[in-house]
Amino acid sequence: MLNRTDLRGRVPSPARLRALLPRAEMDVDAVLHQVRPVVEAVRDRGVEAVLDFAERFDKVRPGRIRVPASELESALAGLDPAVREALEESIARARAVHADQRRQDVTTEVVPGGTVTERWVPVRRVGLYAPGGLAVYPSSVVMNVVPAQTAGVESLVLCSPPQAEFGGLPHPTVLAAAALLGVGEVWAVGGAQAVALLAYGGTDTDGAELEPVDLVTGPGNIYLTAAKRMLRGLIGIDSEAGPTEIAILADDTADPSHVAADLVSQAEHDTLAASILVTTSERLADEVDERLRHRVAATKHSERVEQALRGPQSGTVLVSTLDDGVRVVDAYAAEHLEIQTADASSVAARIRNAGAVFVGPYAPVSLGDYCAGSNHVLPTGGFARHSSGLSVQSFLRGIHVVDYSAEALRDVAGKVVALANAEDLPAHGEAVLARGLGDDA
Repeated sequence: MLNRTDLRGRVPSPARLRALLPRAEMDVDAVLHQVRPVVEAVRDRGVEAVLDFAERFDKVRPGRIRVPASELESALAGLDPAVREALEESIARARAVHADQRRQDVTTEVVPGGTVTERWVPVRRVGLYAPGGLAVYPSSVVMNVVPAQTAGVESLVLCSPPQAEFGGLPHPTVLAAAALLGVGEVWAVGGAQAVALLAYGGTDTDGAELEPVDLVTGPGNIYLTAAKRMLRGLIGIDSEAGPTEIAILADDTADPSHVAADLVSQAEHDTLAASILVTTSERLADEVDERLRHRVAATKHSERVEQALRGPQSGTVLVSTLDDGVRVVDAYAAEHLEIQTADASSVAARIRNAGAVFVGPYAPVSLGDYCAGSNHVLPTGGFARHSSGLSVQSFLRGIHVVDYSAEALRDVAGKVVALANAEDLPAHGEAVLARGLGDDA
């Protein structure tokens, strides 16, 4: 079922592995020419352009951008009690994990009378994006809002595409999740135009201000990602998210039914989703293929799943040893990495590159998607080699506060002058001497 790459006895260099391993292709540059007119139209014409694009792309023209508070309350009141209970549990667990991430201010006394304090200051206003396309993502609302609130962000706005089925409002489950989390500002806008409106702001159809933000977070399609790339600098962004990925490192102790189920669960997202099995066991690979044939045929989104699993971005990689397997998955740097091996904890401890690591048979990726307490907004496309997933830190900025007395400055003034002169920037040294620190400076 899955394409196979046989690396037994010959694991290439990391650079060669990056080129060799299956990976979903996402050429953001290729769609920039389509996104630029959208961004520029929103910059120039504001909400009128946004509504035009909603009519074109979402097949509905909302009456206004900001969702009335009464609609949030109504969505929460109408939420399935079982879904509400599950969301409340997801929120509680995410809050518990993210609370421990909050950095504290630290003051270092460099010398008597001279201190440097690192203050952690939240971004003032943040735009959070919850996709709406092939699926509904109230879980993405939780994963974006909880760390932002924990960081102390004072102003949050959630954007999600308007739905024709719901009269131009975002999906009611998304609205209910926002209400559960205490987010009172929700905009019915999606795609590249959402990022542009968050960056430039505008005036709603009722004359209310739609205030621009400082930072935009949350996953979306390639057009939203291209808009993030275009507007980065005017706004901060979390990352350029690509198609979702799972890699599973497994040996002959893994249960092929578990492995197959987890590969299918990720393929369910999108036809471009990547599902990778890296294993030392050809027997396991064969059994997983057999389980996949039955499971794919039986799953709700079988056509989508089959296309993803048969695509060039998915496959099985055979390796000789677990050491080789670790090298392969580190080179791949998966968004989600499952370790289904003997002594999985020790193998997991050796992993350097992954958005999140799921250890053993009872920590499937879908647990992390919803109720593990971890964050599911994670780096894709190999970005886990250098980037982290969304966290409280994503919404904080470190500011150094320098506080020196006259004595402390006098003691180091000569060295400042020497370094300033060495760099041929004498006015830097003169700015110190202008404080009248005495001839011995």
